[in-house]
Amino acid sequence: MGERRQLGALTSNHLGGIEPFVIVALGSTEQHGPHLPLDTDTRIAAAVAADVSRQLPGKNLVAPAIPYGASGEHQGFPGTISIGTDALTTVLIEYGRSASNWAERLVFINGHGGNLDALRAAVPLLRAEGRDAGWCSCSVAGADAHAGHTETSVLLHLSPELVRFKDAAPGNTEPLADLLPRMRDRGVAAVSTSGVLGDPTTATAAAGERIVADMVSDCVARVQRWRPGPDGMLM
Repeated sequence: MGERRQLGALTSNHLGGIEPFVIVALGSTEQHGPHLPLDTDTRIAAAVAADVSRQLPGKNLVAPAIPYGASGEHQGFPGTISIGTDALTTVLIEYGRSASNWAERLVFINGHGGNLDALRAAVPLLRAEGRDAGWCSCSVAGADAHAGHTETSVLLHLSPELVRFKDAAPGNTEPLADLLPRMRDRGVAAVSTSGVLGDPTTATAAAGERIVADMVSDCVARVQRWRPGPDGMLM
């Protein structure tokens, strides 16, 4: 497969001229209930980015993850650090402008749903400026919303030492579509006192391994097709 290199570990002398491809994980720092770490989304996006890199043919670079995002819906919980959509949009635009000076193509791999508005604003602008950027998400069909079965399973697979499974308890298990109106008005705290949306008690490392494999497979396929839609998302 392709040659994978970690951008953060290289010096400028390791980089020769124009690099073909840079992969950037985009996450968040926010509450994930009493049982998961604050960097859950960043940790997942970084793991998916690394596996995508390994599976792509040719040379590519994996950049250090961007660990802060738009997490205002979690603002009522300790540990959450949100830079907001406007600031994140600016970060992504300036990141893309800077990287495109020495990279032919840039893909953001997103691990947090709150970052979508920023991606949908920043990536089309970069493309309109002639910069070859796109994005995809760490998502799978049937996933629950937040710190439930899906994310807990993935963390049990990736970083089991960081999961406090004895503290895991079901949160609000209503469908996300039913929760969104209240969450938009008053945040996650309005629908879940623990910050959990879903049931983490059913999580297993085996399920997490399958979920990550599905996320990686989906992103690899999208990157290889490289058909950015109007919002910059890879189709």
